[in-house]
Amino acid sequence: MGLLKSLFNVAVKAANEYAKQKEEQQKYHKEESHYNREERQATSYTSNDANKFEDDFVAPADWNEYFEEILRTEFPQYTIEKQVPVTNLAGFAADYFQLYETRPMQAYKAEWGQPYTYVLKKAGIPVGVLMTGYGSCHSRQVKYLISRMYAKKMGLPYIGFYLDMQNRREYVVGRIRKFMNA
Repeated sequence: MGLLKSLFNVAVKAANEYAKQKEEQQKYHKEESHYNREERQATSYTSNDANKFEDDFVAPADWNEYFEEILRTEFPQYTIEKQVPVTNLAGFAADYFQLYETRPMQAYKAEWGQPYTYVLKKAGIPVGVLMTGYGSCHSRQVKYLISRMYAKKMGLPYIGFYLDMQNRREYVVGRIRKFMNA
């Protein structure tokens, strides 16, 4: 009888834990969708023609040059490093942190993360990271999530830009200033 009761208690505990994880996951996805909706609204294309930019804004041929120019001219107080592997900042650590609710003990290694597009440094010390990508890669792909988590663990602002959006100069500068408190 004791074995049956123990099995029952384990099953009840697992069911309660599963329900709790589902609730947290729904809350997380609700917050993410709200953030993504605000992001899309702030940088959305015209509703009439998704391939045409508002106010004659022309997407740069090379987004890297565009962001580098903005960082050099608007934020000269920072030095910029490009395509920096996560391990350059976090080291080769195999950490345990909860990236997914359904896999609480999954190990995530820094070397699995997407290299940071730009690292902003002040006096040789990293003070922020900037990531660029297409579509929902910033909020869905594991390699971006790992990079974001390590930035958070190091206390660095993580600033993401979708390259399939307008990213007007004023918007880019404003977001970087907001995150960097510059």
